[in-house]
Amino acid sequence: MNAPRAASETTDRVAAAREALDLCERLGFAQCGIAPAEPVAHGRELADWLAAGRHGEMSWLAEHLEQRLDPRRRLPGAQSIICVADRYPGPLETEQSIPPRHGRIARYARGEDYHHIMKRRLHDLCDELRRRAPGDAFIACVDTAPVAEREHALAAGLGYIGKNTMLIEPGVGSYLLLGEVLTTLALAPSQGGQVDHCGACTRCLDACPTQALAPWVLDSNRCISYHTIELRGEVSPQFHEAIGDWLFGCDICQDVCPHNGPTPRTTEAPVHPAYESRHASFDLLEVLGWTEEDRRTVFTRSAMKRAKLWMMKRNAIIVAGNRIAAHHDPDLLARIESLAADEREHDTVRATAAQVAARLKRGKGQVGDAESD
Repeated sequence: MNAPRAASETTDRVAAAREALDLCERLGFAQCGIAPAEPVAHGRELADWLAAGRHGEMSWLAEHLEQRLDPRRRLPGAQSIICVADRYPGPLETEQSIPPRHGRIARYARGEDYHHIMKRRLHDLCDELRRRAPGDAFIACVDTAPVAEREHALAAGLGYIGKNTMLIEPGVGSYLLLGEVLTTLALAPSQGGQVDHCGACTRCLDACPTQALAPWVLDSNRCISYHTIELRGEVSPQFHEAIGDWLFGCDICQDVCPHNGPTPRTTEAPVHPAYESRHASFDLLEVLGWTEEDRRTVFTRSAMKRAKLWMMKRNAIIVAGNRIAAHHDPDLLARIESLAADEREHDTVRATAAQVAARLKRGKGQVGDAESD
């Protein structure tokens, strides 16, 4: 008597899963899959990573750790996790280097804010699923919720986790934004699990200018993205030169990945139009002159609004220092020296300006040589 019932339940779970995935596809997600709502497979590694302080000042990663490790703590009775991904544009073969006085923006932040773009559709997905399954609960999550996104995306078959810790869709790449719906609805899981497509490749590890990466481990304390987006304080001068021209975020470990190279499959993979680039870079002199109103206007509907005005100025000073060291720019140099002495500026802005000005003064011969080329 139990066998027919079990078979019927399995058929129902498969049918419900297919309906949910069909809805995801209709909502325009590039990828979708279903993971079981179970404790993450690498919970001990995450706990050890946090205990070692590799999350830097991102204290929220340690908060609600029990929910991050087990989605059933986030949603009691959870049985399934619907995992989705949007793609954003990767590098183009025709992409030119940024203008000499500009700072570079990470690709994920060049278009509209993915939090809003994804969450709006995830809420639509939840609403429709509630209509079909009124007795079940649904929670939409994007990035800020205590959910181990890549672990569940891996289990749902959306890709595998590379040595740079990014989720990679084999043959298509890692330019992906992730979202989830936790639910008490019983859905048949998709086929997933880790398969190593990195092999002996270490391009991402070798290319990181701050040596923030070891295989499958990121030390946030050394990461350019962490320093330019998350760090609420001074960036250690030891990282200034390595930051290069990255004003907000960093794509180096993705750009060198063979899976992100231009192929017919990568170029034909659909990209959500909301993420098309609005700002690939910003003029450093303009950023250093921004008011709070300027920042809010420029960052409307942008994920870059996470960075405060003083943080953007801090970053711009560091990038400007690197630009000046290579090609002397008297206007940029004058602005940095002015900021160092301006008591109206944030303390971190003034301190960073003083550090960069001192470094440029110590390397004055190099600056002069670059100027005379």
